[in-house]
Amino acid sequence: MGLAGLLMPYSRTIAAAELVSGIDIALKKAVADTALQAARDAGATYCDVRIGRYLQQFVVTREDKVQNVVNTESSGVGIRVIADGAWGFAATRDLGNEAVATAARQAVAIAKANARLQTTPVQLAPVKGAGEVAWRTPIRRNAMEVPISEKVELLLSVNAAAMAAGADFVNSTLFLVNEQKYFASTDGSYIDQDVHRIWAPFTVTAIDKESGKFRTRDGLSAPMGMGWEYLQEPKRFVAPNGVVNYGLGYDMLEDATAAAKQAREKLSAPSVRPGKYDLVLDPSHLWLTIHESVGHPLELDRVLGYEANYAGTSFATLDKRESRFQYGSGKVTLFADKVQEGSLGAVAYDDEGVKTKRWDLVKDGVLVDYQAIRDQAHILGKTESDGCCYADSWSSVQFQRMANVSLAPGKTPLSVEQMISDVEDGIYIVGDGSFSIDQQRYNAQFGGQLFYEIKNGKLGRMIEDVAYQMRTPEFWNACSAICDESDYRLNGSFFDGKGQPGQVSAVSHGASTARFDGINVINTARNLG
Repeated sequence: MGLAGLLMPYSRTIAAAELVSGIDIALKKAVADTALQAARDAGATYCDVRIGRYLQQFVVTREDKVQNVVNTESSGVGIRVIADGAWGFAATRDLGNEAVATAARQAVAIAKANARLQTTPVQLAPVKGAGEVAWRTPIRRNAMEVPISEKVELLLSVNAAAMAAGADFVNSTLFLVNEQKYFASTDGSYIDQDVHRIWAPFTVTAIDKESGKFRTRDGLSAPMGMGWEYLQEPKRFVAPNGVVNYGLGYDMLEDATAAAKQAREKLSAPSVRPGKYDLVLDPSHLWLTIHESVGHPLELDRVLGYEANYAGTSFATLDKRESRFQYGSGKVTLFADKVQEGSLGAVAYDDEGVKTKRWDLVKDGVLVDYQAIRDQAHILGKTESDGCCYADSWSSVQFQRMANVSLAPGKTPLSVEQMISDVEDGIYIVGDGSFSIDQQRYNAQFGGQLFYEIKNGKLGRMIEDVAYQMRTPEFWNACSAICDESDYRLNGSFFDGKGQPGQVSAVSHGASTARFDGINVINTARNLG
């Protein structure tokens, strides 16, 4: 997702000082009650109202230049109803009583029109009204309130450090998001949530000026559901080869310095010999494999074929759950959650007013569940939603989105060093890279940022041009070891796309370093003549 994905409908450029204000809570409740009553009066049997103020800021730099500073705001109300057994949705920027009531009546009219073509009425899993509740991402410093000058100073100092360490080019960016969301429904919920996210990516480039060859290394930061403290309180994980990874805190300056040196080291690193290897995958890499081969294929709308146009459906069909399909080895437990502190997807309630939770998708290697929302739960025989419904704007209808999906740590003590000591011929991979995956989420190929040989239990030299091929169940069944919880870290996607019209969401994936035996590795080098 490029920068265009940051701009919400009806956005406007605003001054940073405006970013701290919000819509009065009493006004939100009054607007919600107006919409709920108008929908009932028009014939709705159910109605929910989302009043949102969505703020985004990004600061973009290159070397010693600031390329862009943008603040956007989008606010309004989205109204979703069920009438005659069908969904209807309408939205408006205008929070005035008449405009809101008109939108509610329009949503009901759309639902009634849809009902004429719908063969099966919508069936909602029950939800107990939450009453009046509030939740906020547990931040210590609101990144939106940090002066632009402080953000620019950080990024330019990161760039300068990378250049001093051997980079020829460097780009660095800050992405900040604040979603101020108020949800109300005819179930009796009035839920006020204030959600914060932050990401600080960069790319350094090193060039061999004689040959024209160049190599890059991206930052190893994880986008997080945190405030500015994420960039002020580093939590370091030092790998056996000295590569530093990060947990719930990030030293951007340190990482940029290391990235410049490693990008230059890549220029002389030998190319990988294709073949079968045991792979030791760092969480900074493994998150993307989890995202594509577990998170997406276990979204129930993909499984059912409701979602197909945007990146396909899923091989993990309902019959596989019934037959206790062996998704992975007995060491593999993959769980979904919307509650883990610091994660991108953490909220107290989803955009249907469902209280969030954690649940298993794959338990001890066996496929046991999917991710479902209120109108899907009955298909699985569930009596409640999993709480993973989300819309990226007040003007977008909410639909099923991926929860945080993570690999559970190993149950017995195991360090990365101990894991590597058992590998005779392998590759240690750090960071995510390019990838491809088919429309059933079955066949895939993944690259990375840094690759190191493992020979006879020892970590060796850096190598290049590595990508591994996988079939999802074969790959996860090849998992032979997972480090314990002391190595567990989050990473994730800040702009995960889905749906048509497209929407973006943010989702984290946690893991400890894991080993996969006998995986096919190819050489990605290209001779351009």
